[in-house]
Amino acid sequence: MNGTSIARAQRDRVQRIALSSGVIGLVLCGAFAMRDHTQFFRSYLFAYVFWLAIPMGCMAILMLHHLTGGWWGYPIRRLLEAGTRTFVWMAALFLPVLLGMSHLYKWAQPAQVAVDPLLQYKRPYLNPQFFTVRVVIFFAIWIGLAWLLNKWSSEQDKTGDPRLATRLEALSGPGLMLWGIAVTYSSIDWVMSLEAHWFSTMYGMIVMVVAALTAMSFVVFMLRKLSEQEPIAHAVTASQFNDLGNLMLAFVMLWAYLSFSQFLIIWSGNIKDEIPWYTARAFGGWGAIAAILIVLHFALPFLLLLQRGVKRRLQMLSLVAGMLIVLSLVDVYWLVAPAYEPSGPSPSPLDVFAVVGIGGVWLAAFFSELKKRPLLPQHDPRFEGVLEHEHGG
Repeated sequence: MNGTSIARAQRDRVQRIALSSGVIGLVLCGAFAMRDHTQFFRSYLFAYVFWLAIPMGCMAILMLHHLTGGWWGYPIRRLLEAGTRTFVWMAALFLPVLLGMSHLYKWAQPAQVAVDPLLQYKRPYLNPQFFTVRVVIFFAIWIGLAWLLNKWSSEQDKTGDPRLATRLEALSGPGLMLWGIAVTYSSIDWVMSLEAHWFSTMYGMIVMVVAALTAMSFVVFMLRKLSEQEPIAHAVTASQFNDLGNLMLAFVMLWAYLSFSQFLIIWSGNIKDEIPWYTARAFGGWGAIAAILIVLHFALPFLLLLQRGVKRRLQMLSLVAGMLIVLSLVDVYWLVAPAYEPSGPSPSPLDVFAVVGIGGVWLAAFFSELKKRPLLPQHDPRFEGVLEHEHGG
């Protein structure tokens, strides 16, 4: 058995393990849901938002790569494309959220709306029917963009037509704008409206950066696993690792900047409709989690990613990436869960089962898509000359 066959067998094995874990996790979710419907839907939403962040971030980074033509994107392009092709699965996995609207959102509960003037005012926008229509629009945008990006990339592999690179670049500019609109409004609908009295004009940007950081960390972690296999082993260099590390550093800094800016604006405004969101999250158990995020999601990776030696060694860079994936999960939990548990964290086994269940299914879909195409782009005119030069062609 040659190296390629061994690598494919390893990916097949990981895919089977992920799918088995996902099925078991979802079955356990279903079993516990019989006892506590409300907690099931809350845990499911938290886990879903985290896992959806990866394909959302993959799409943004992929279009950024097509716009810039950066050499940094060459070794991770197939990983990004495989991530975007999982949106169909995520659309199917959103069904429980639609079914559980009345358990998740006060604006979906007629009794709550009847006694709350603000919910009545927002009813033309926040209502189950229009919510469902917007869900369809969001996924239509993401799936449509993913289809075009992958279709033209596949044609480029087969034909080597240089016009396809131009077409991908032309799509990516307006595509990023559509992506940003969809991410902003979906984050408002699915997460911010959990506390419908609160609002922030920066919330959509924060979610965008969380998605980009989580996706970049994921693909760097995956690249480490694939870097010893052909053809990636001879196609990546220390300078590319350094570039990927710089991008991770940029996303870490942007996350910290936006998060602090939102806090500063709300603190200085001291408006009674805005401060309860931070009052719940800045004290007690949630305050402790906020402190952990400040240290481990910003300060530590910031200091590590400033080090050239860390960024040029993929093994060390992947350790930082793995830490950021875990901390992004904690960050999403900090954003979602206080809407239901303002007095402090109250973890449920369903939180774990939902993360494992949705994550296992998503990872299985990701590996299934990754196997369908070569691990490196073929015939991209932006890189062929460089590759021939490096390989002495």
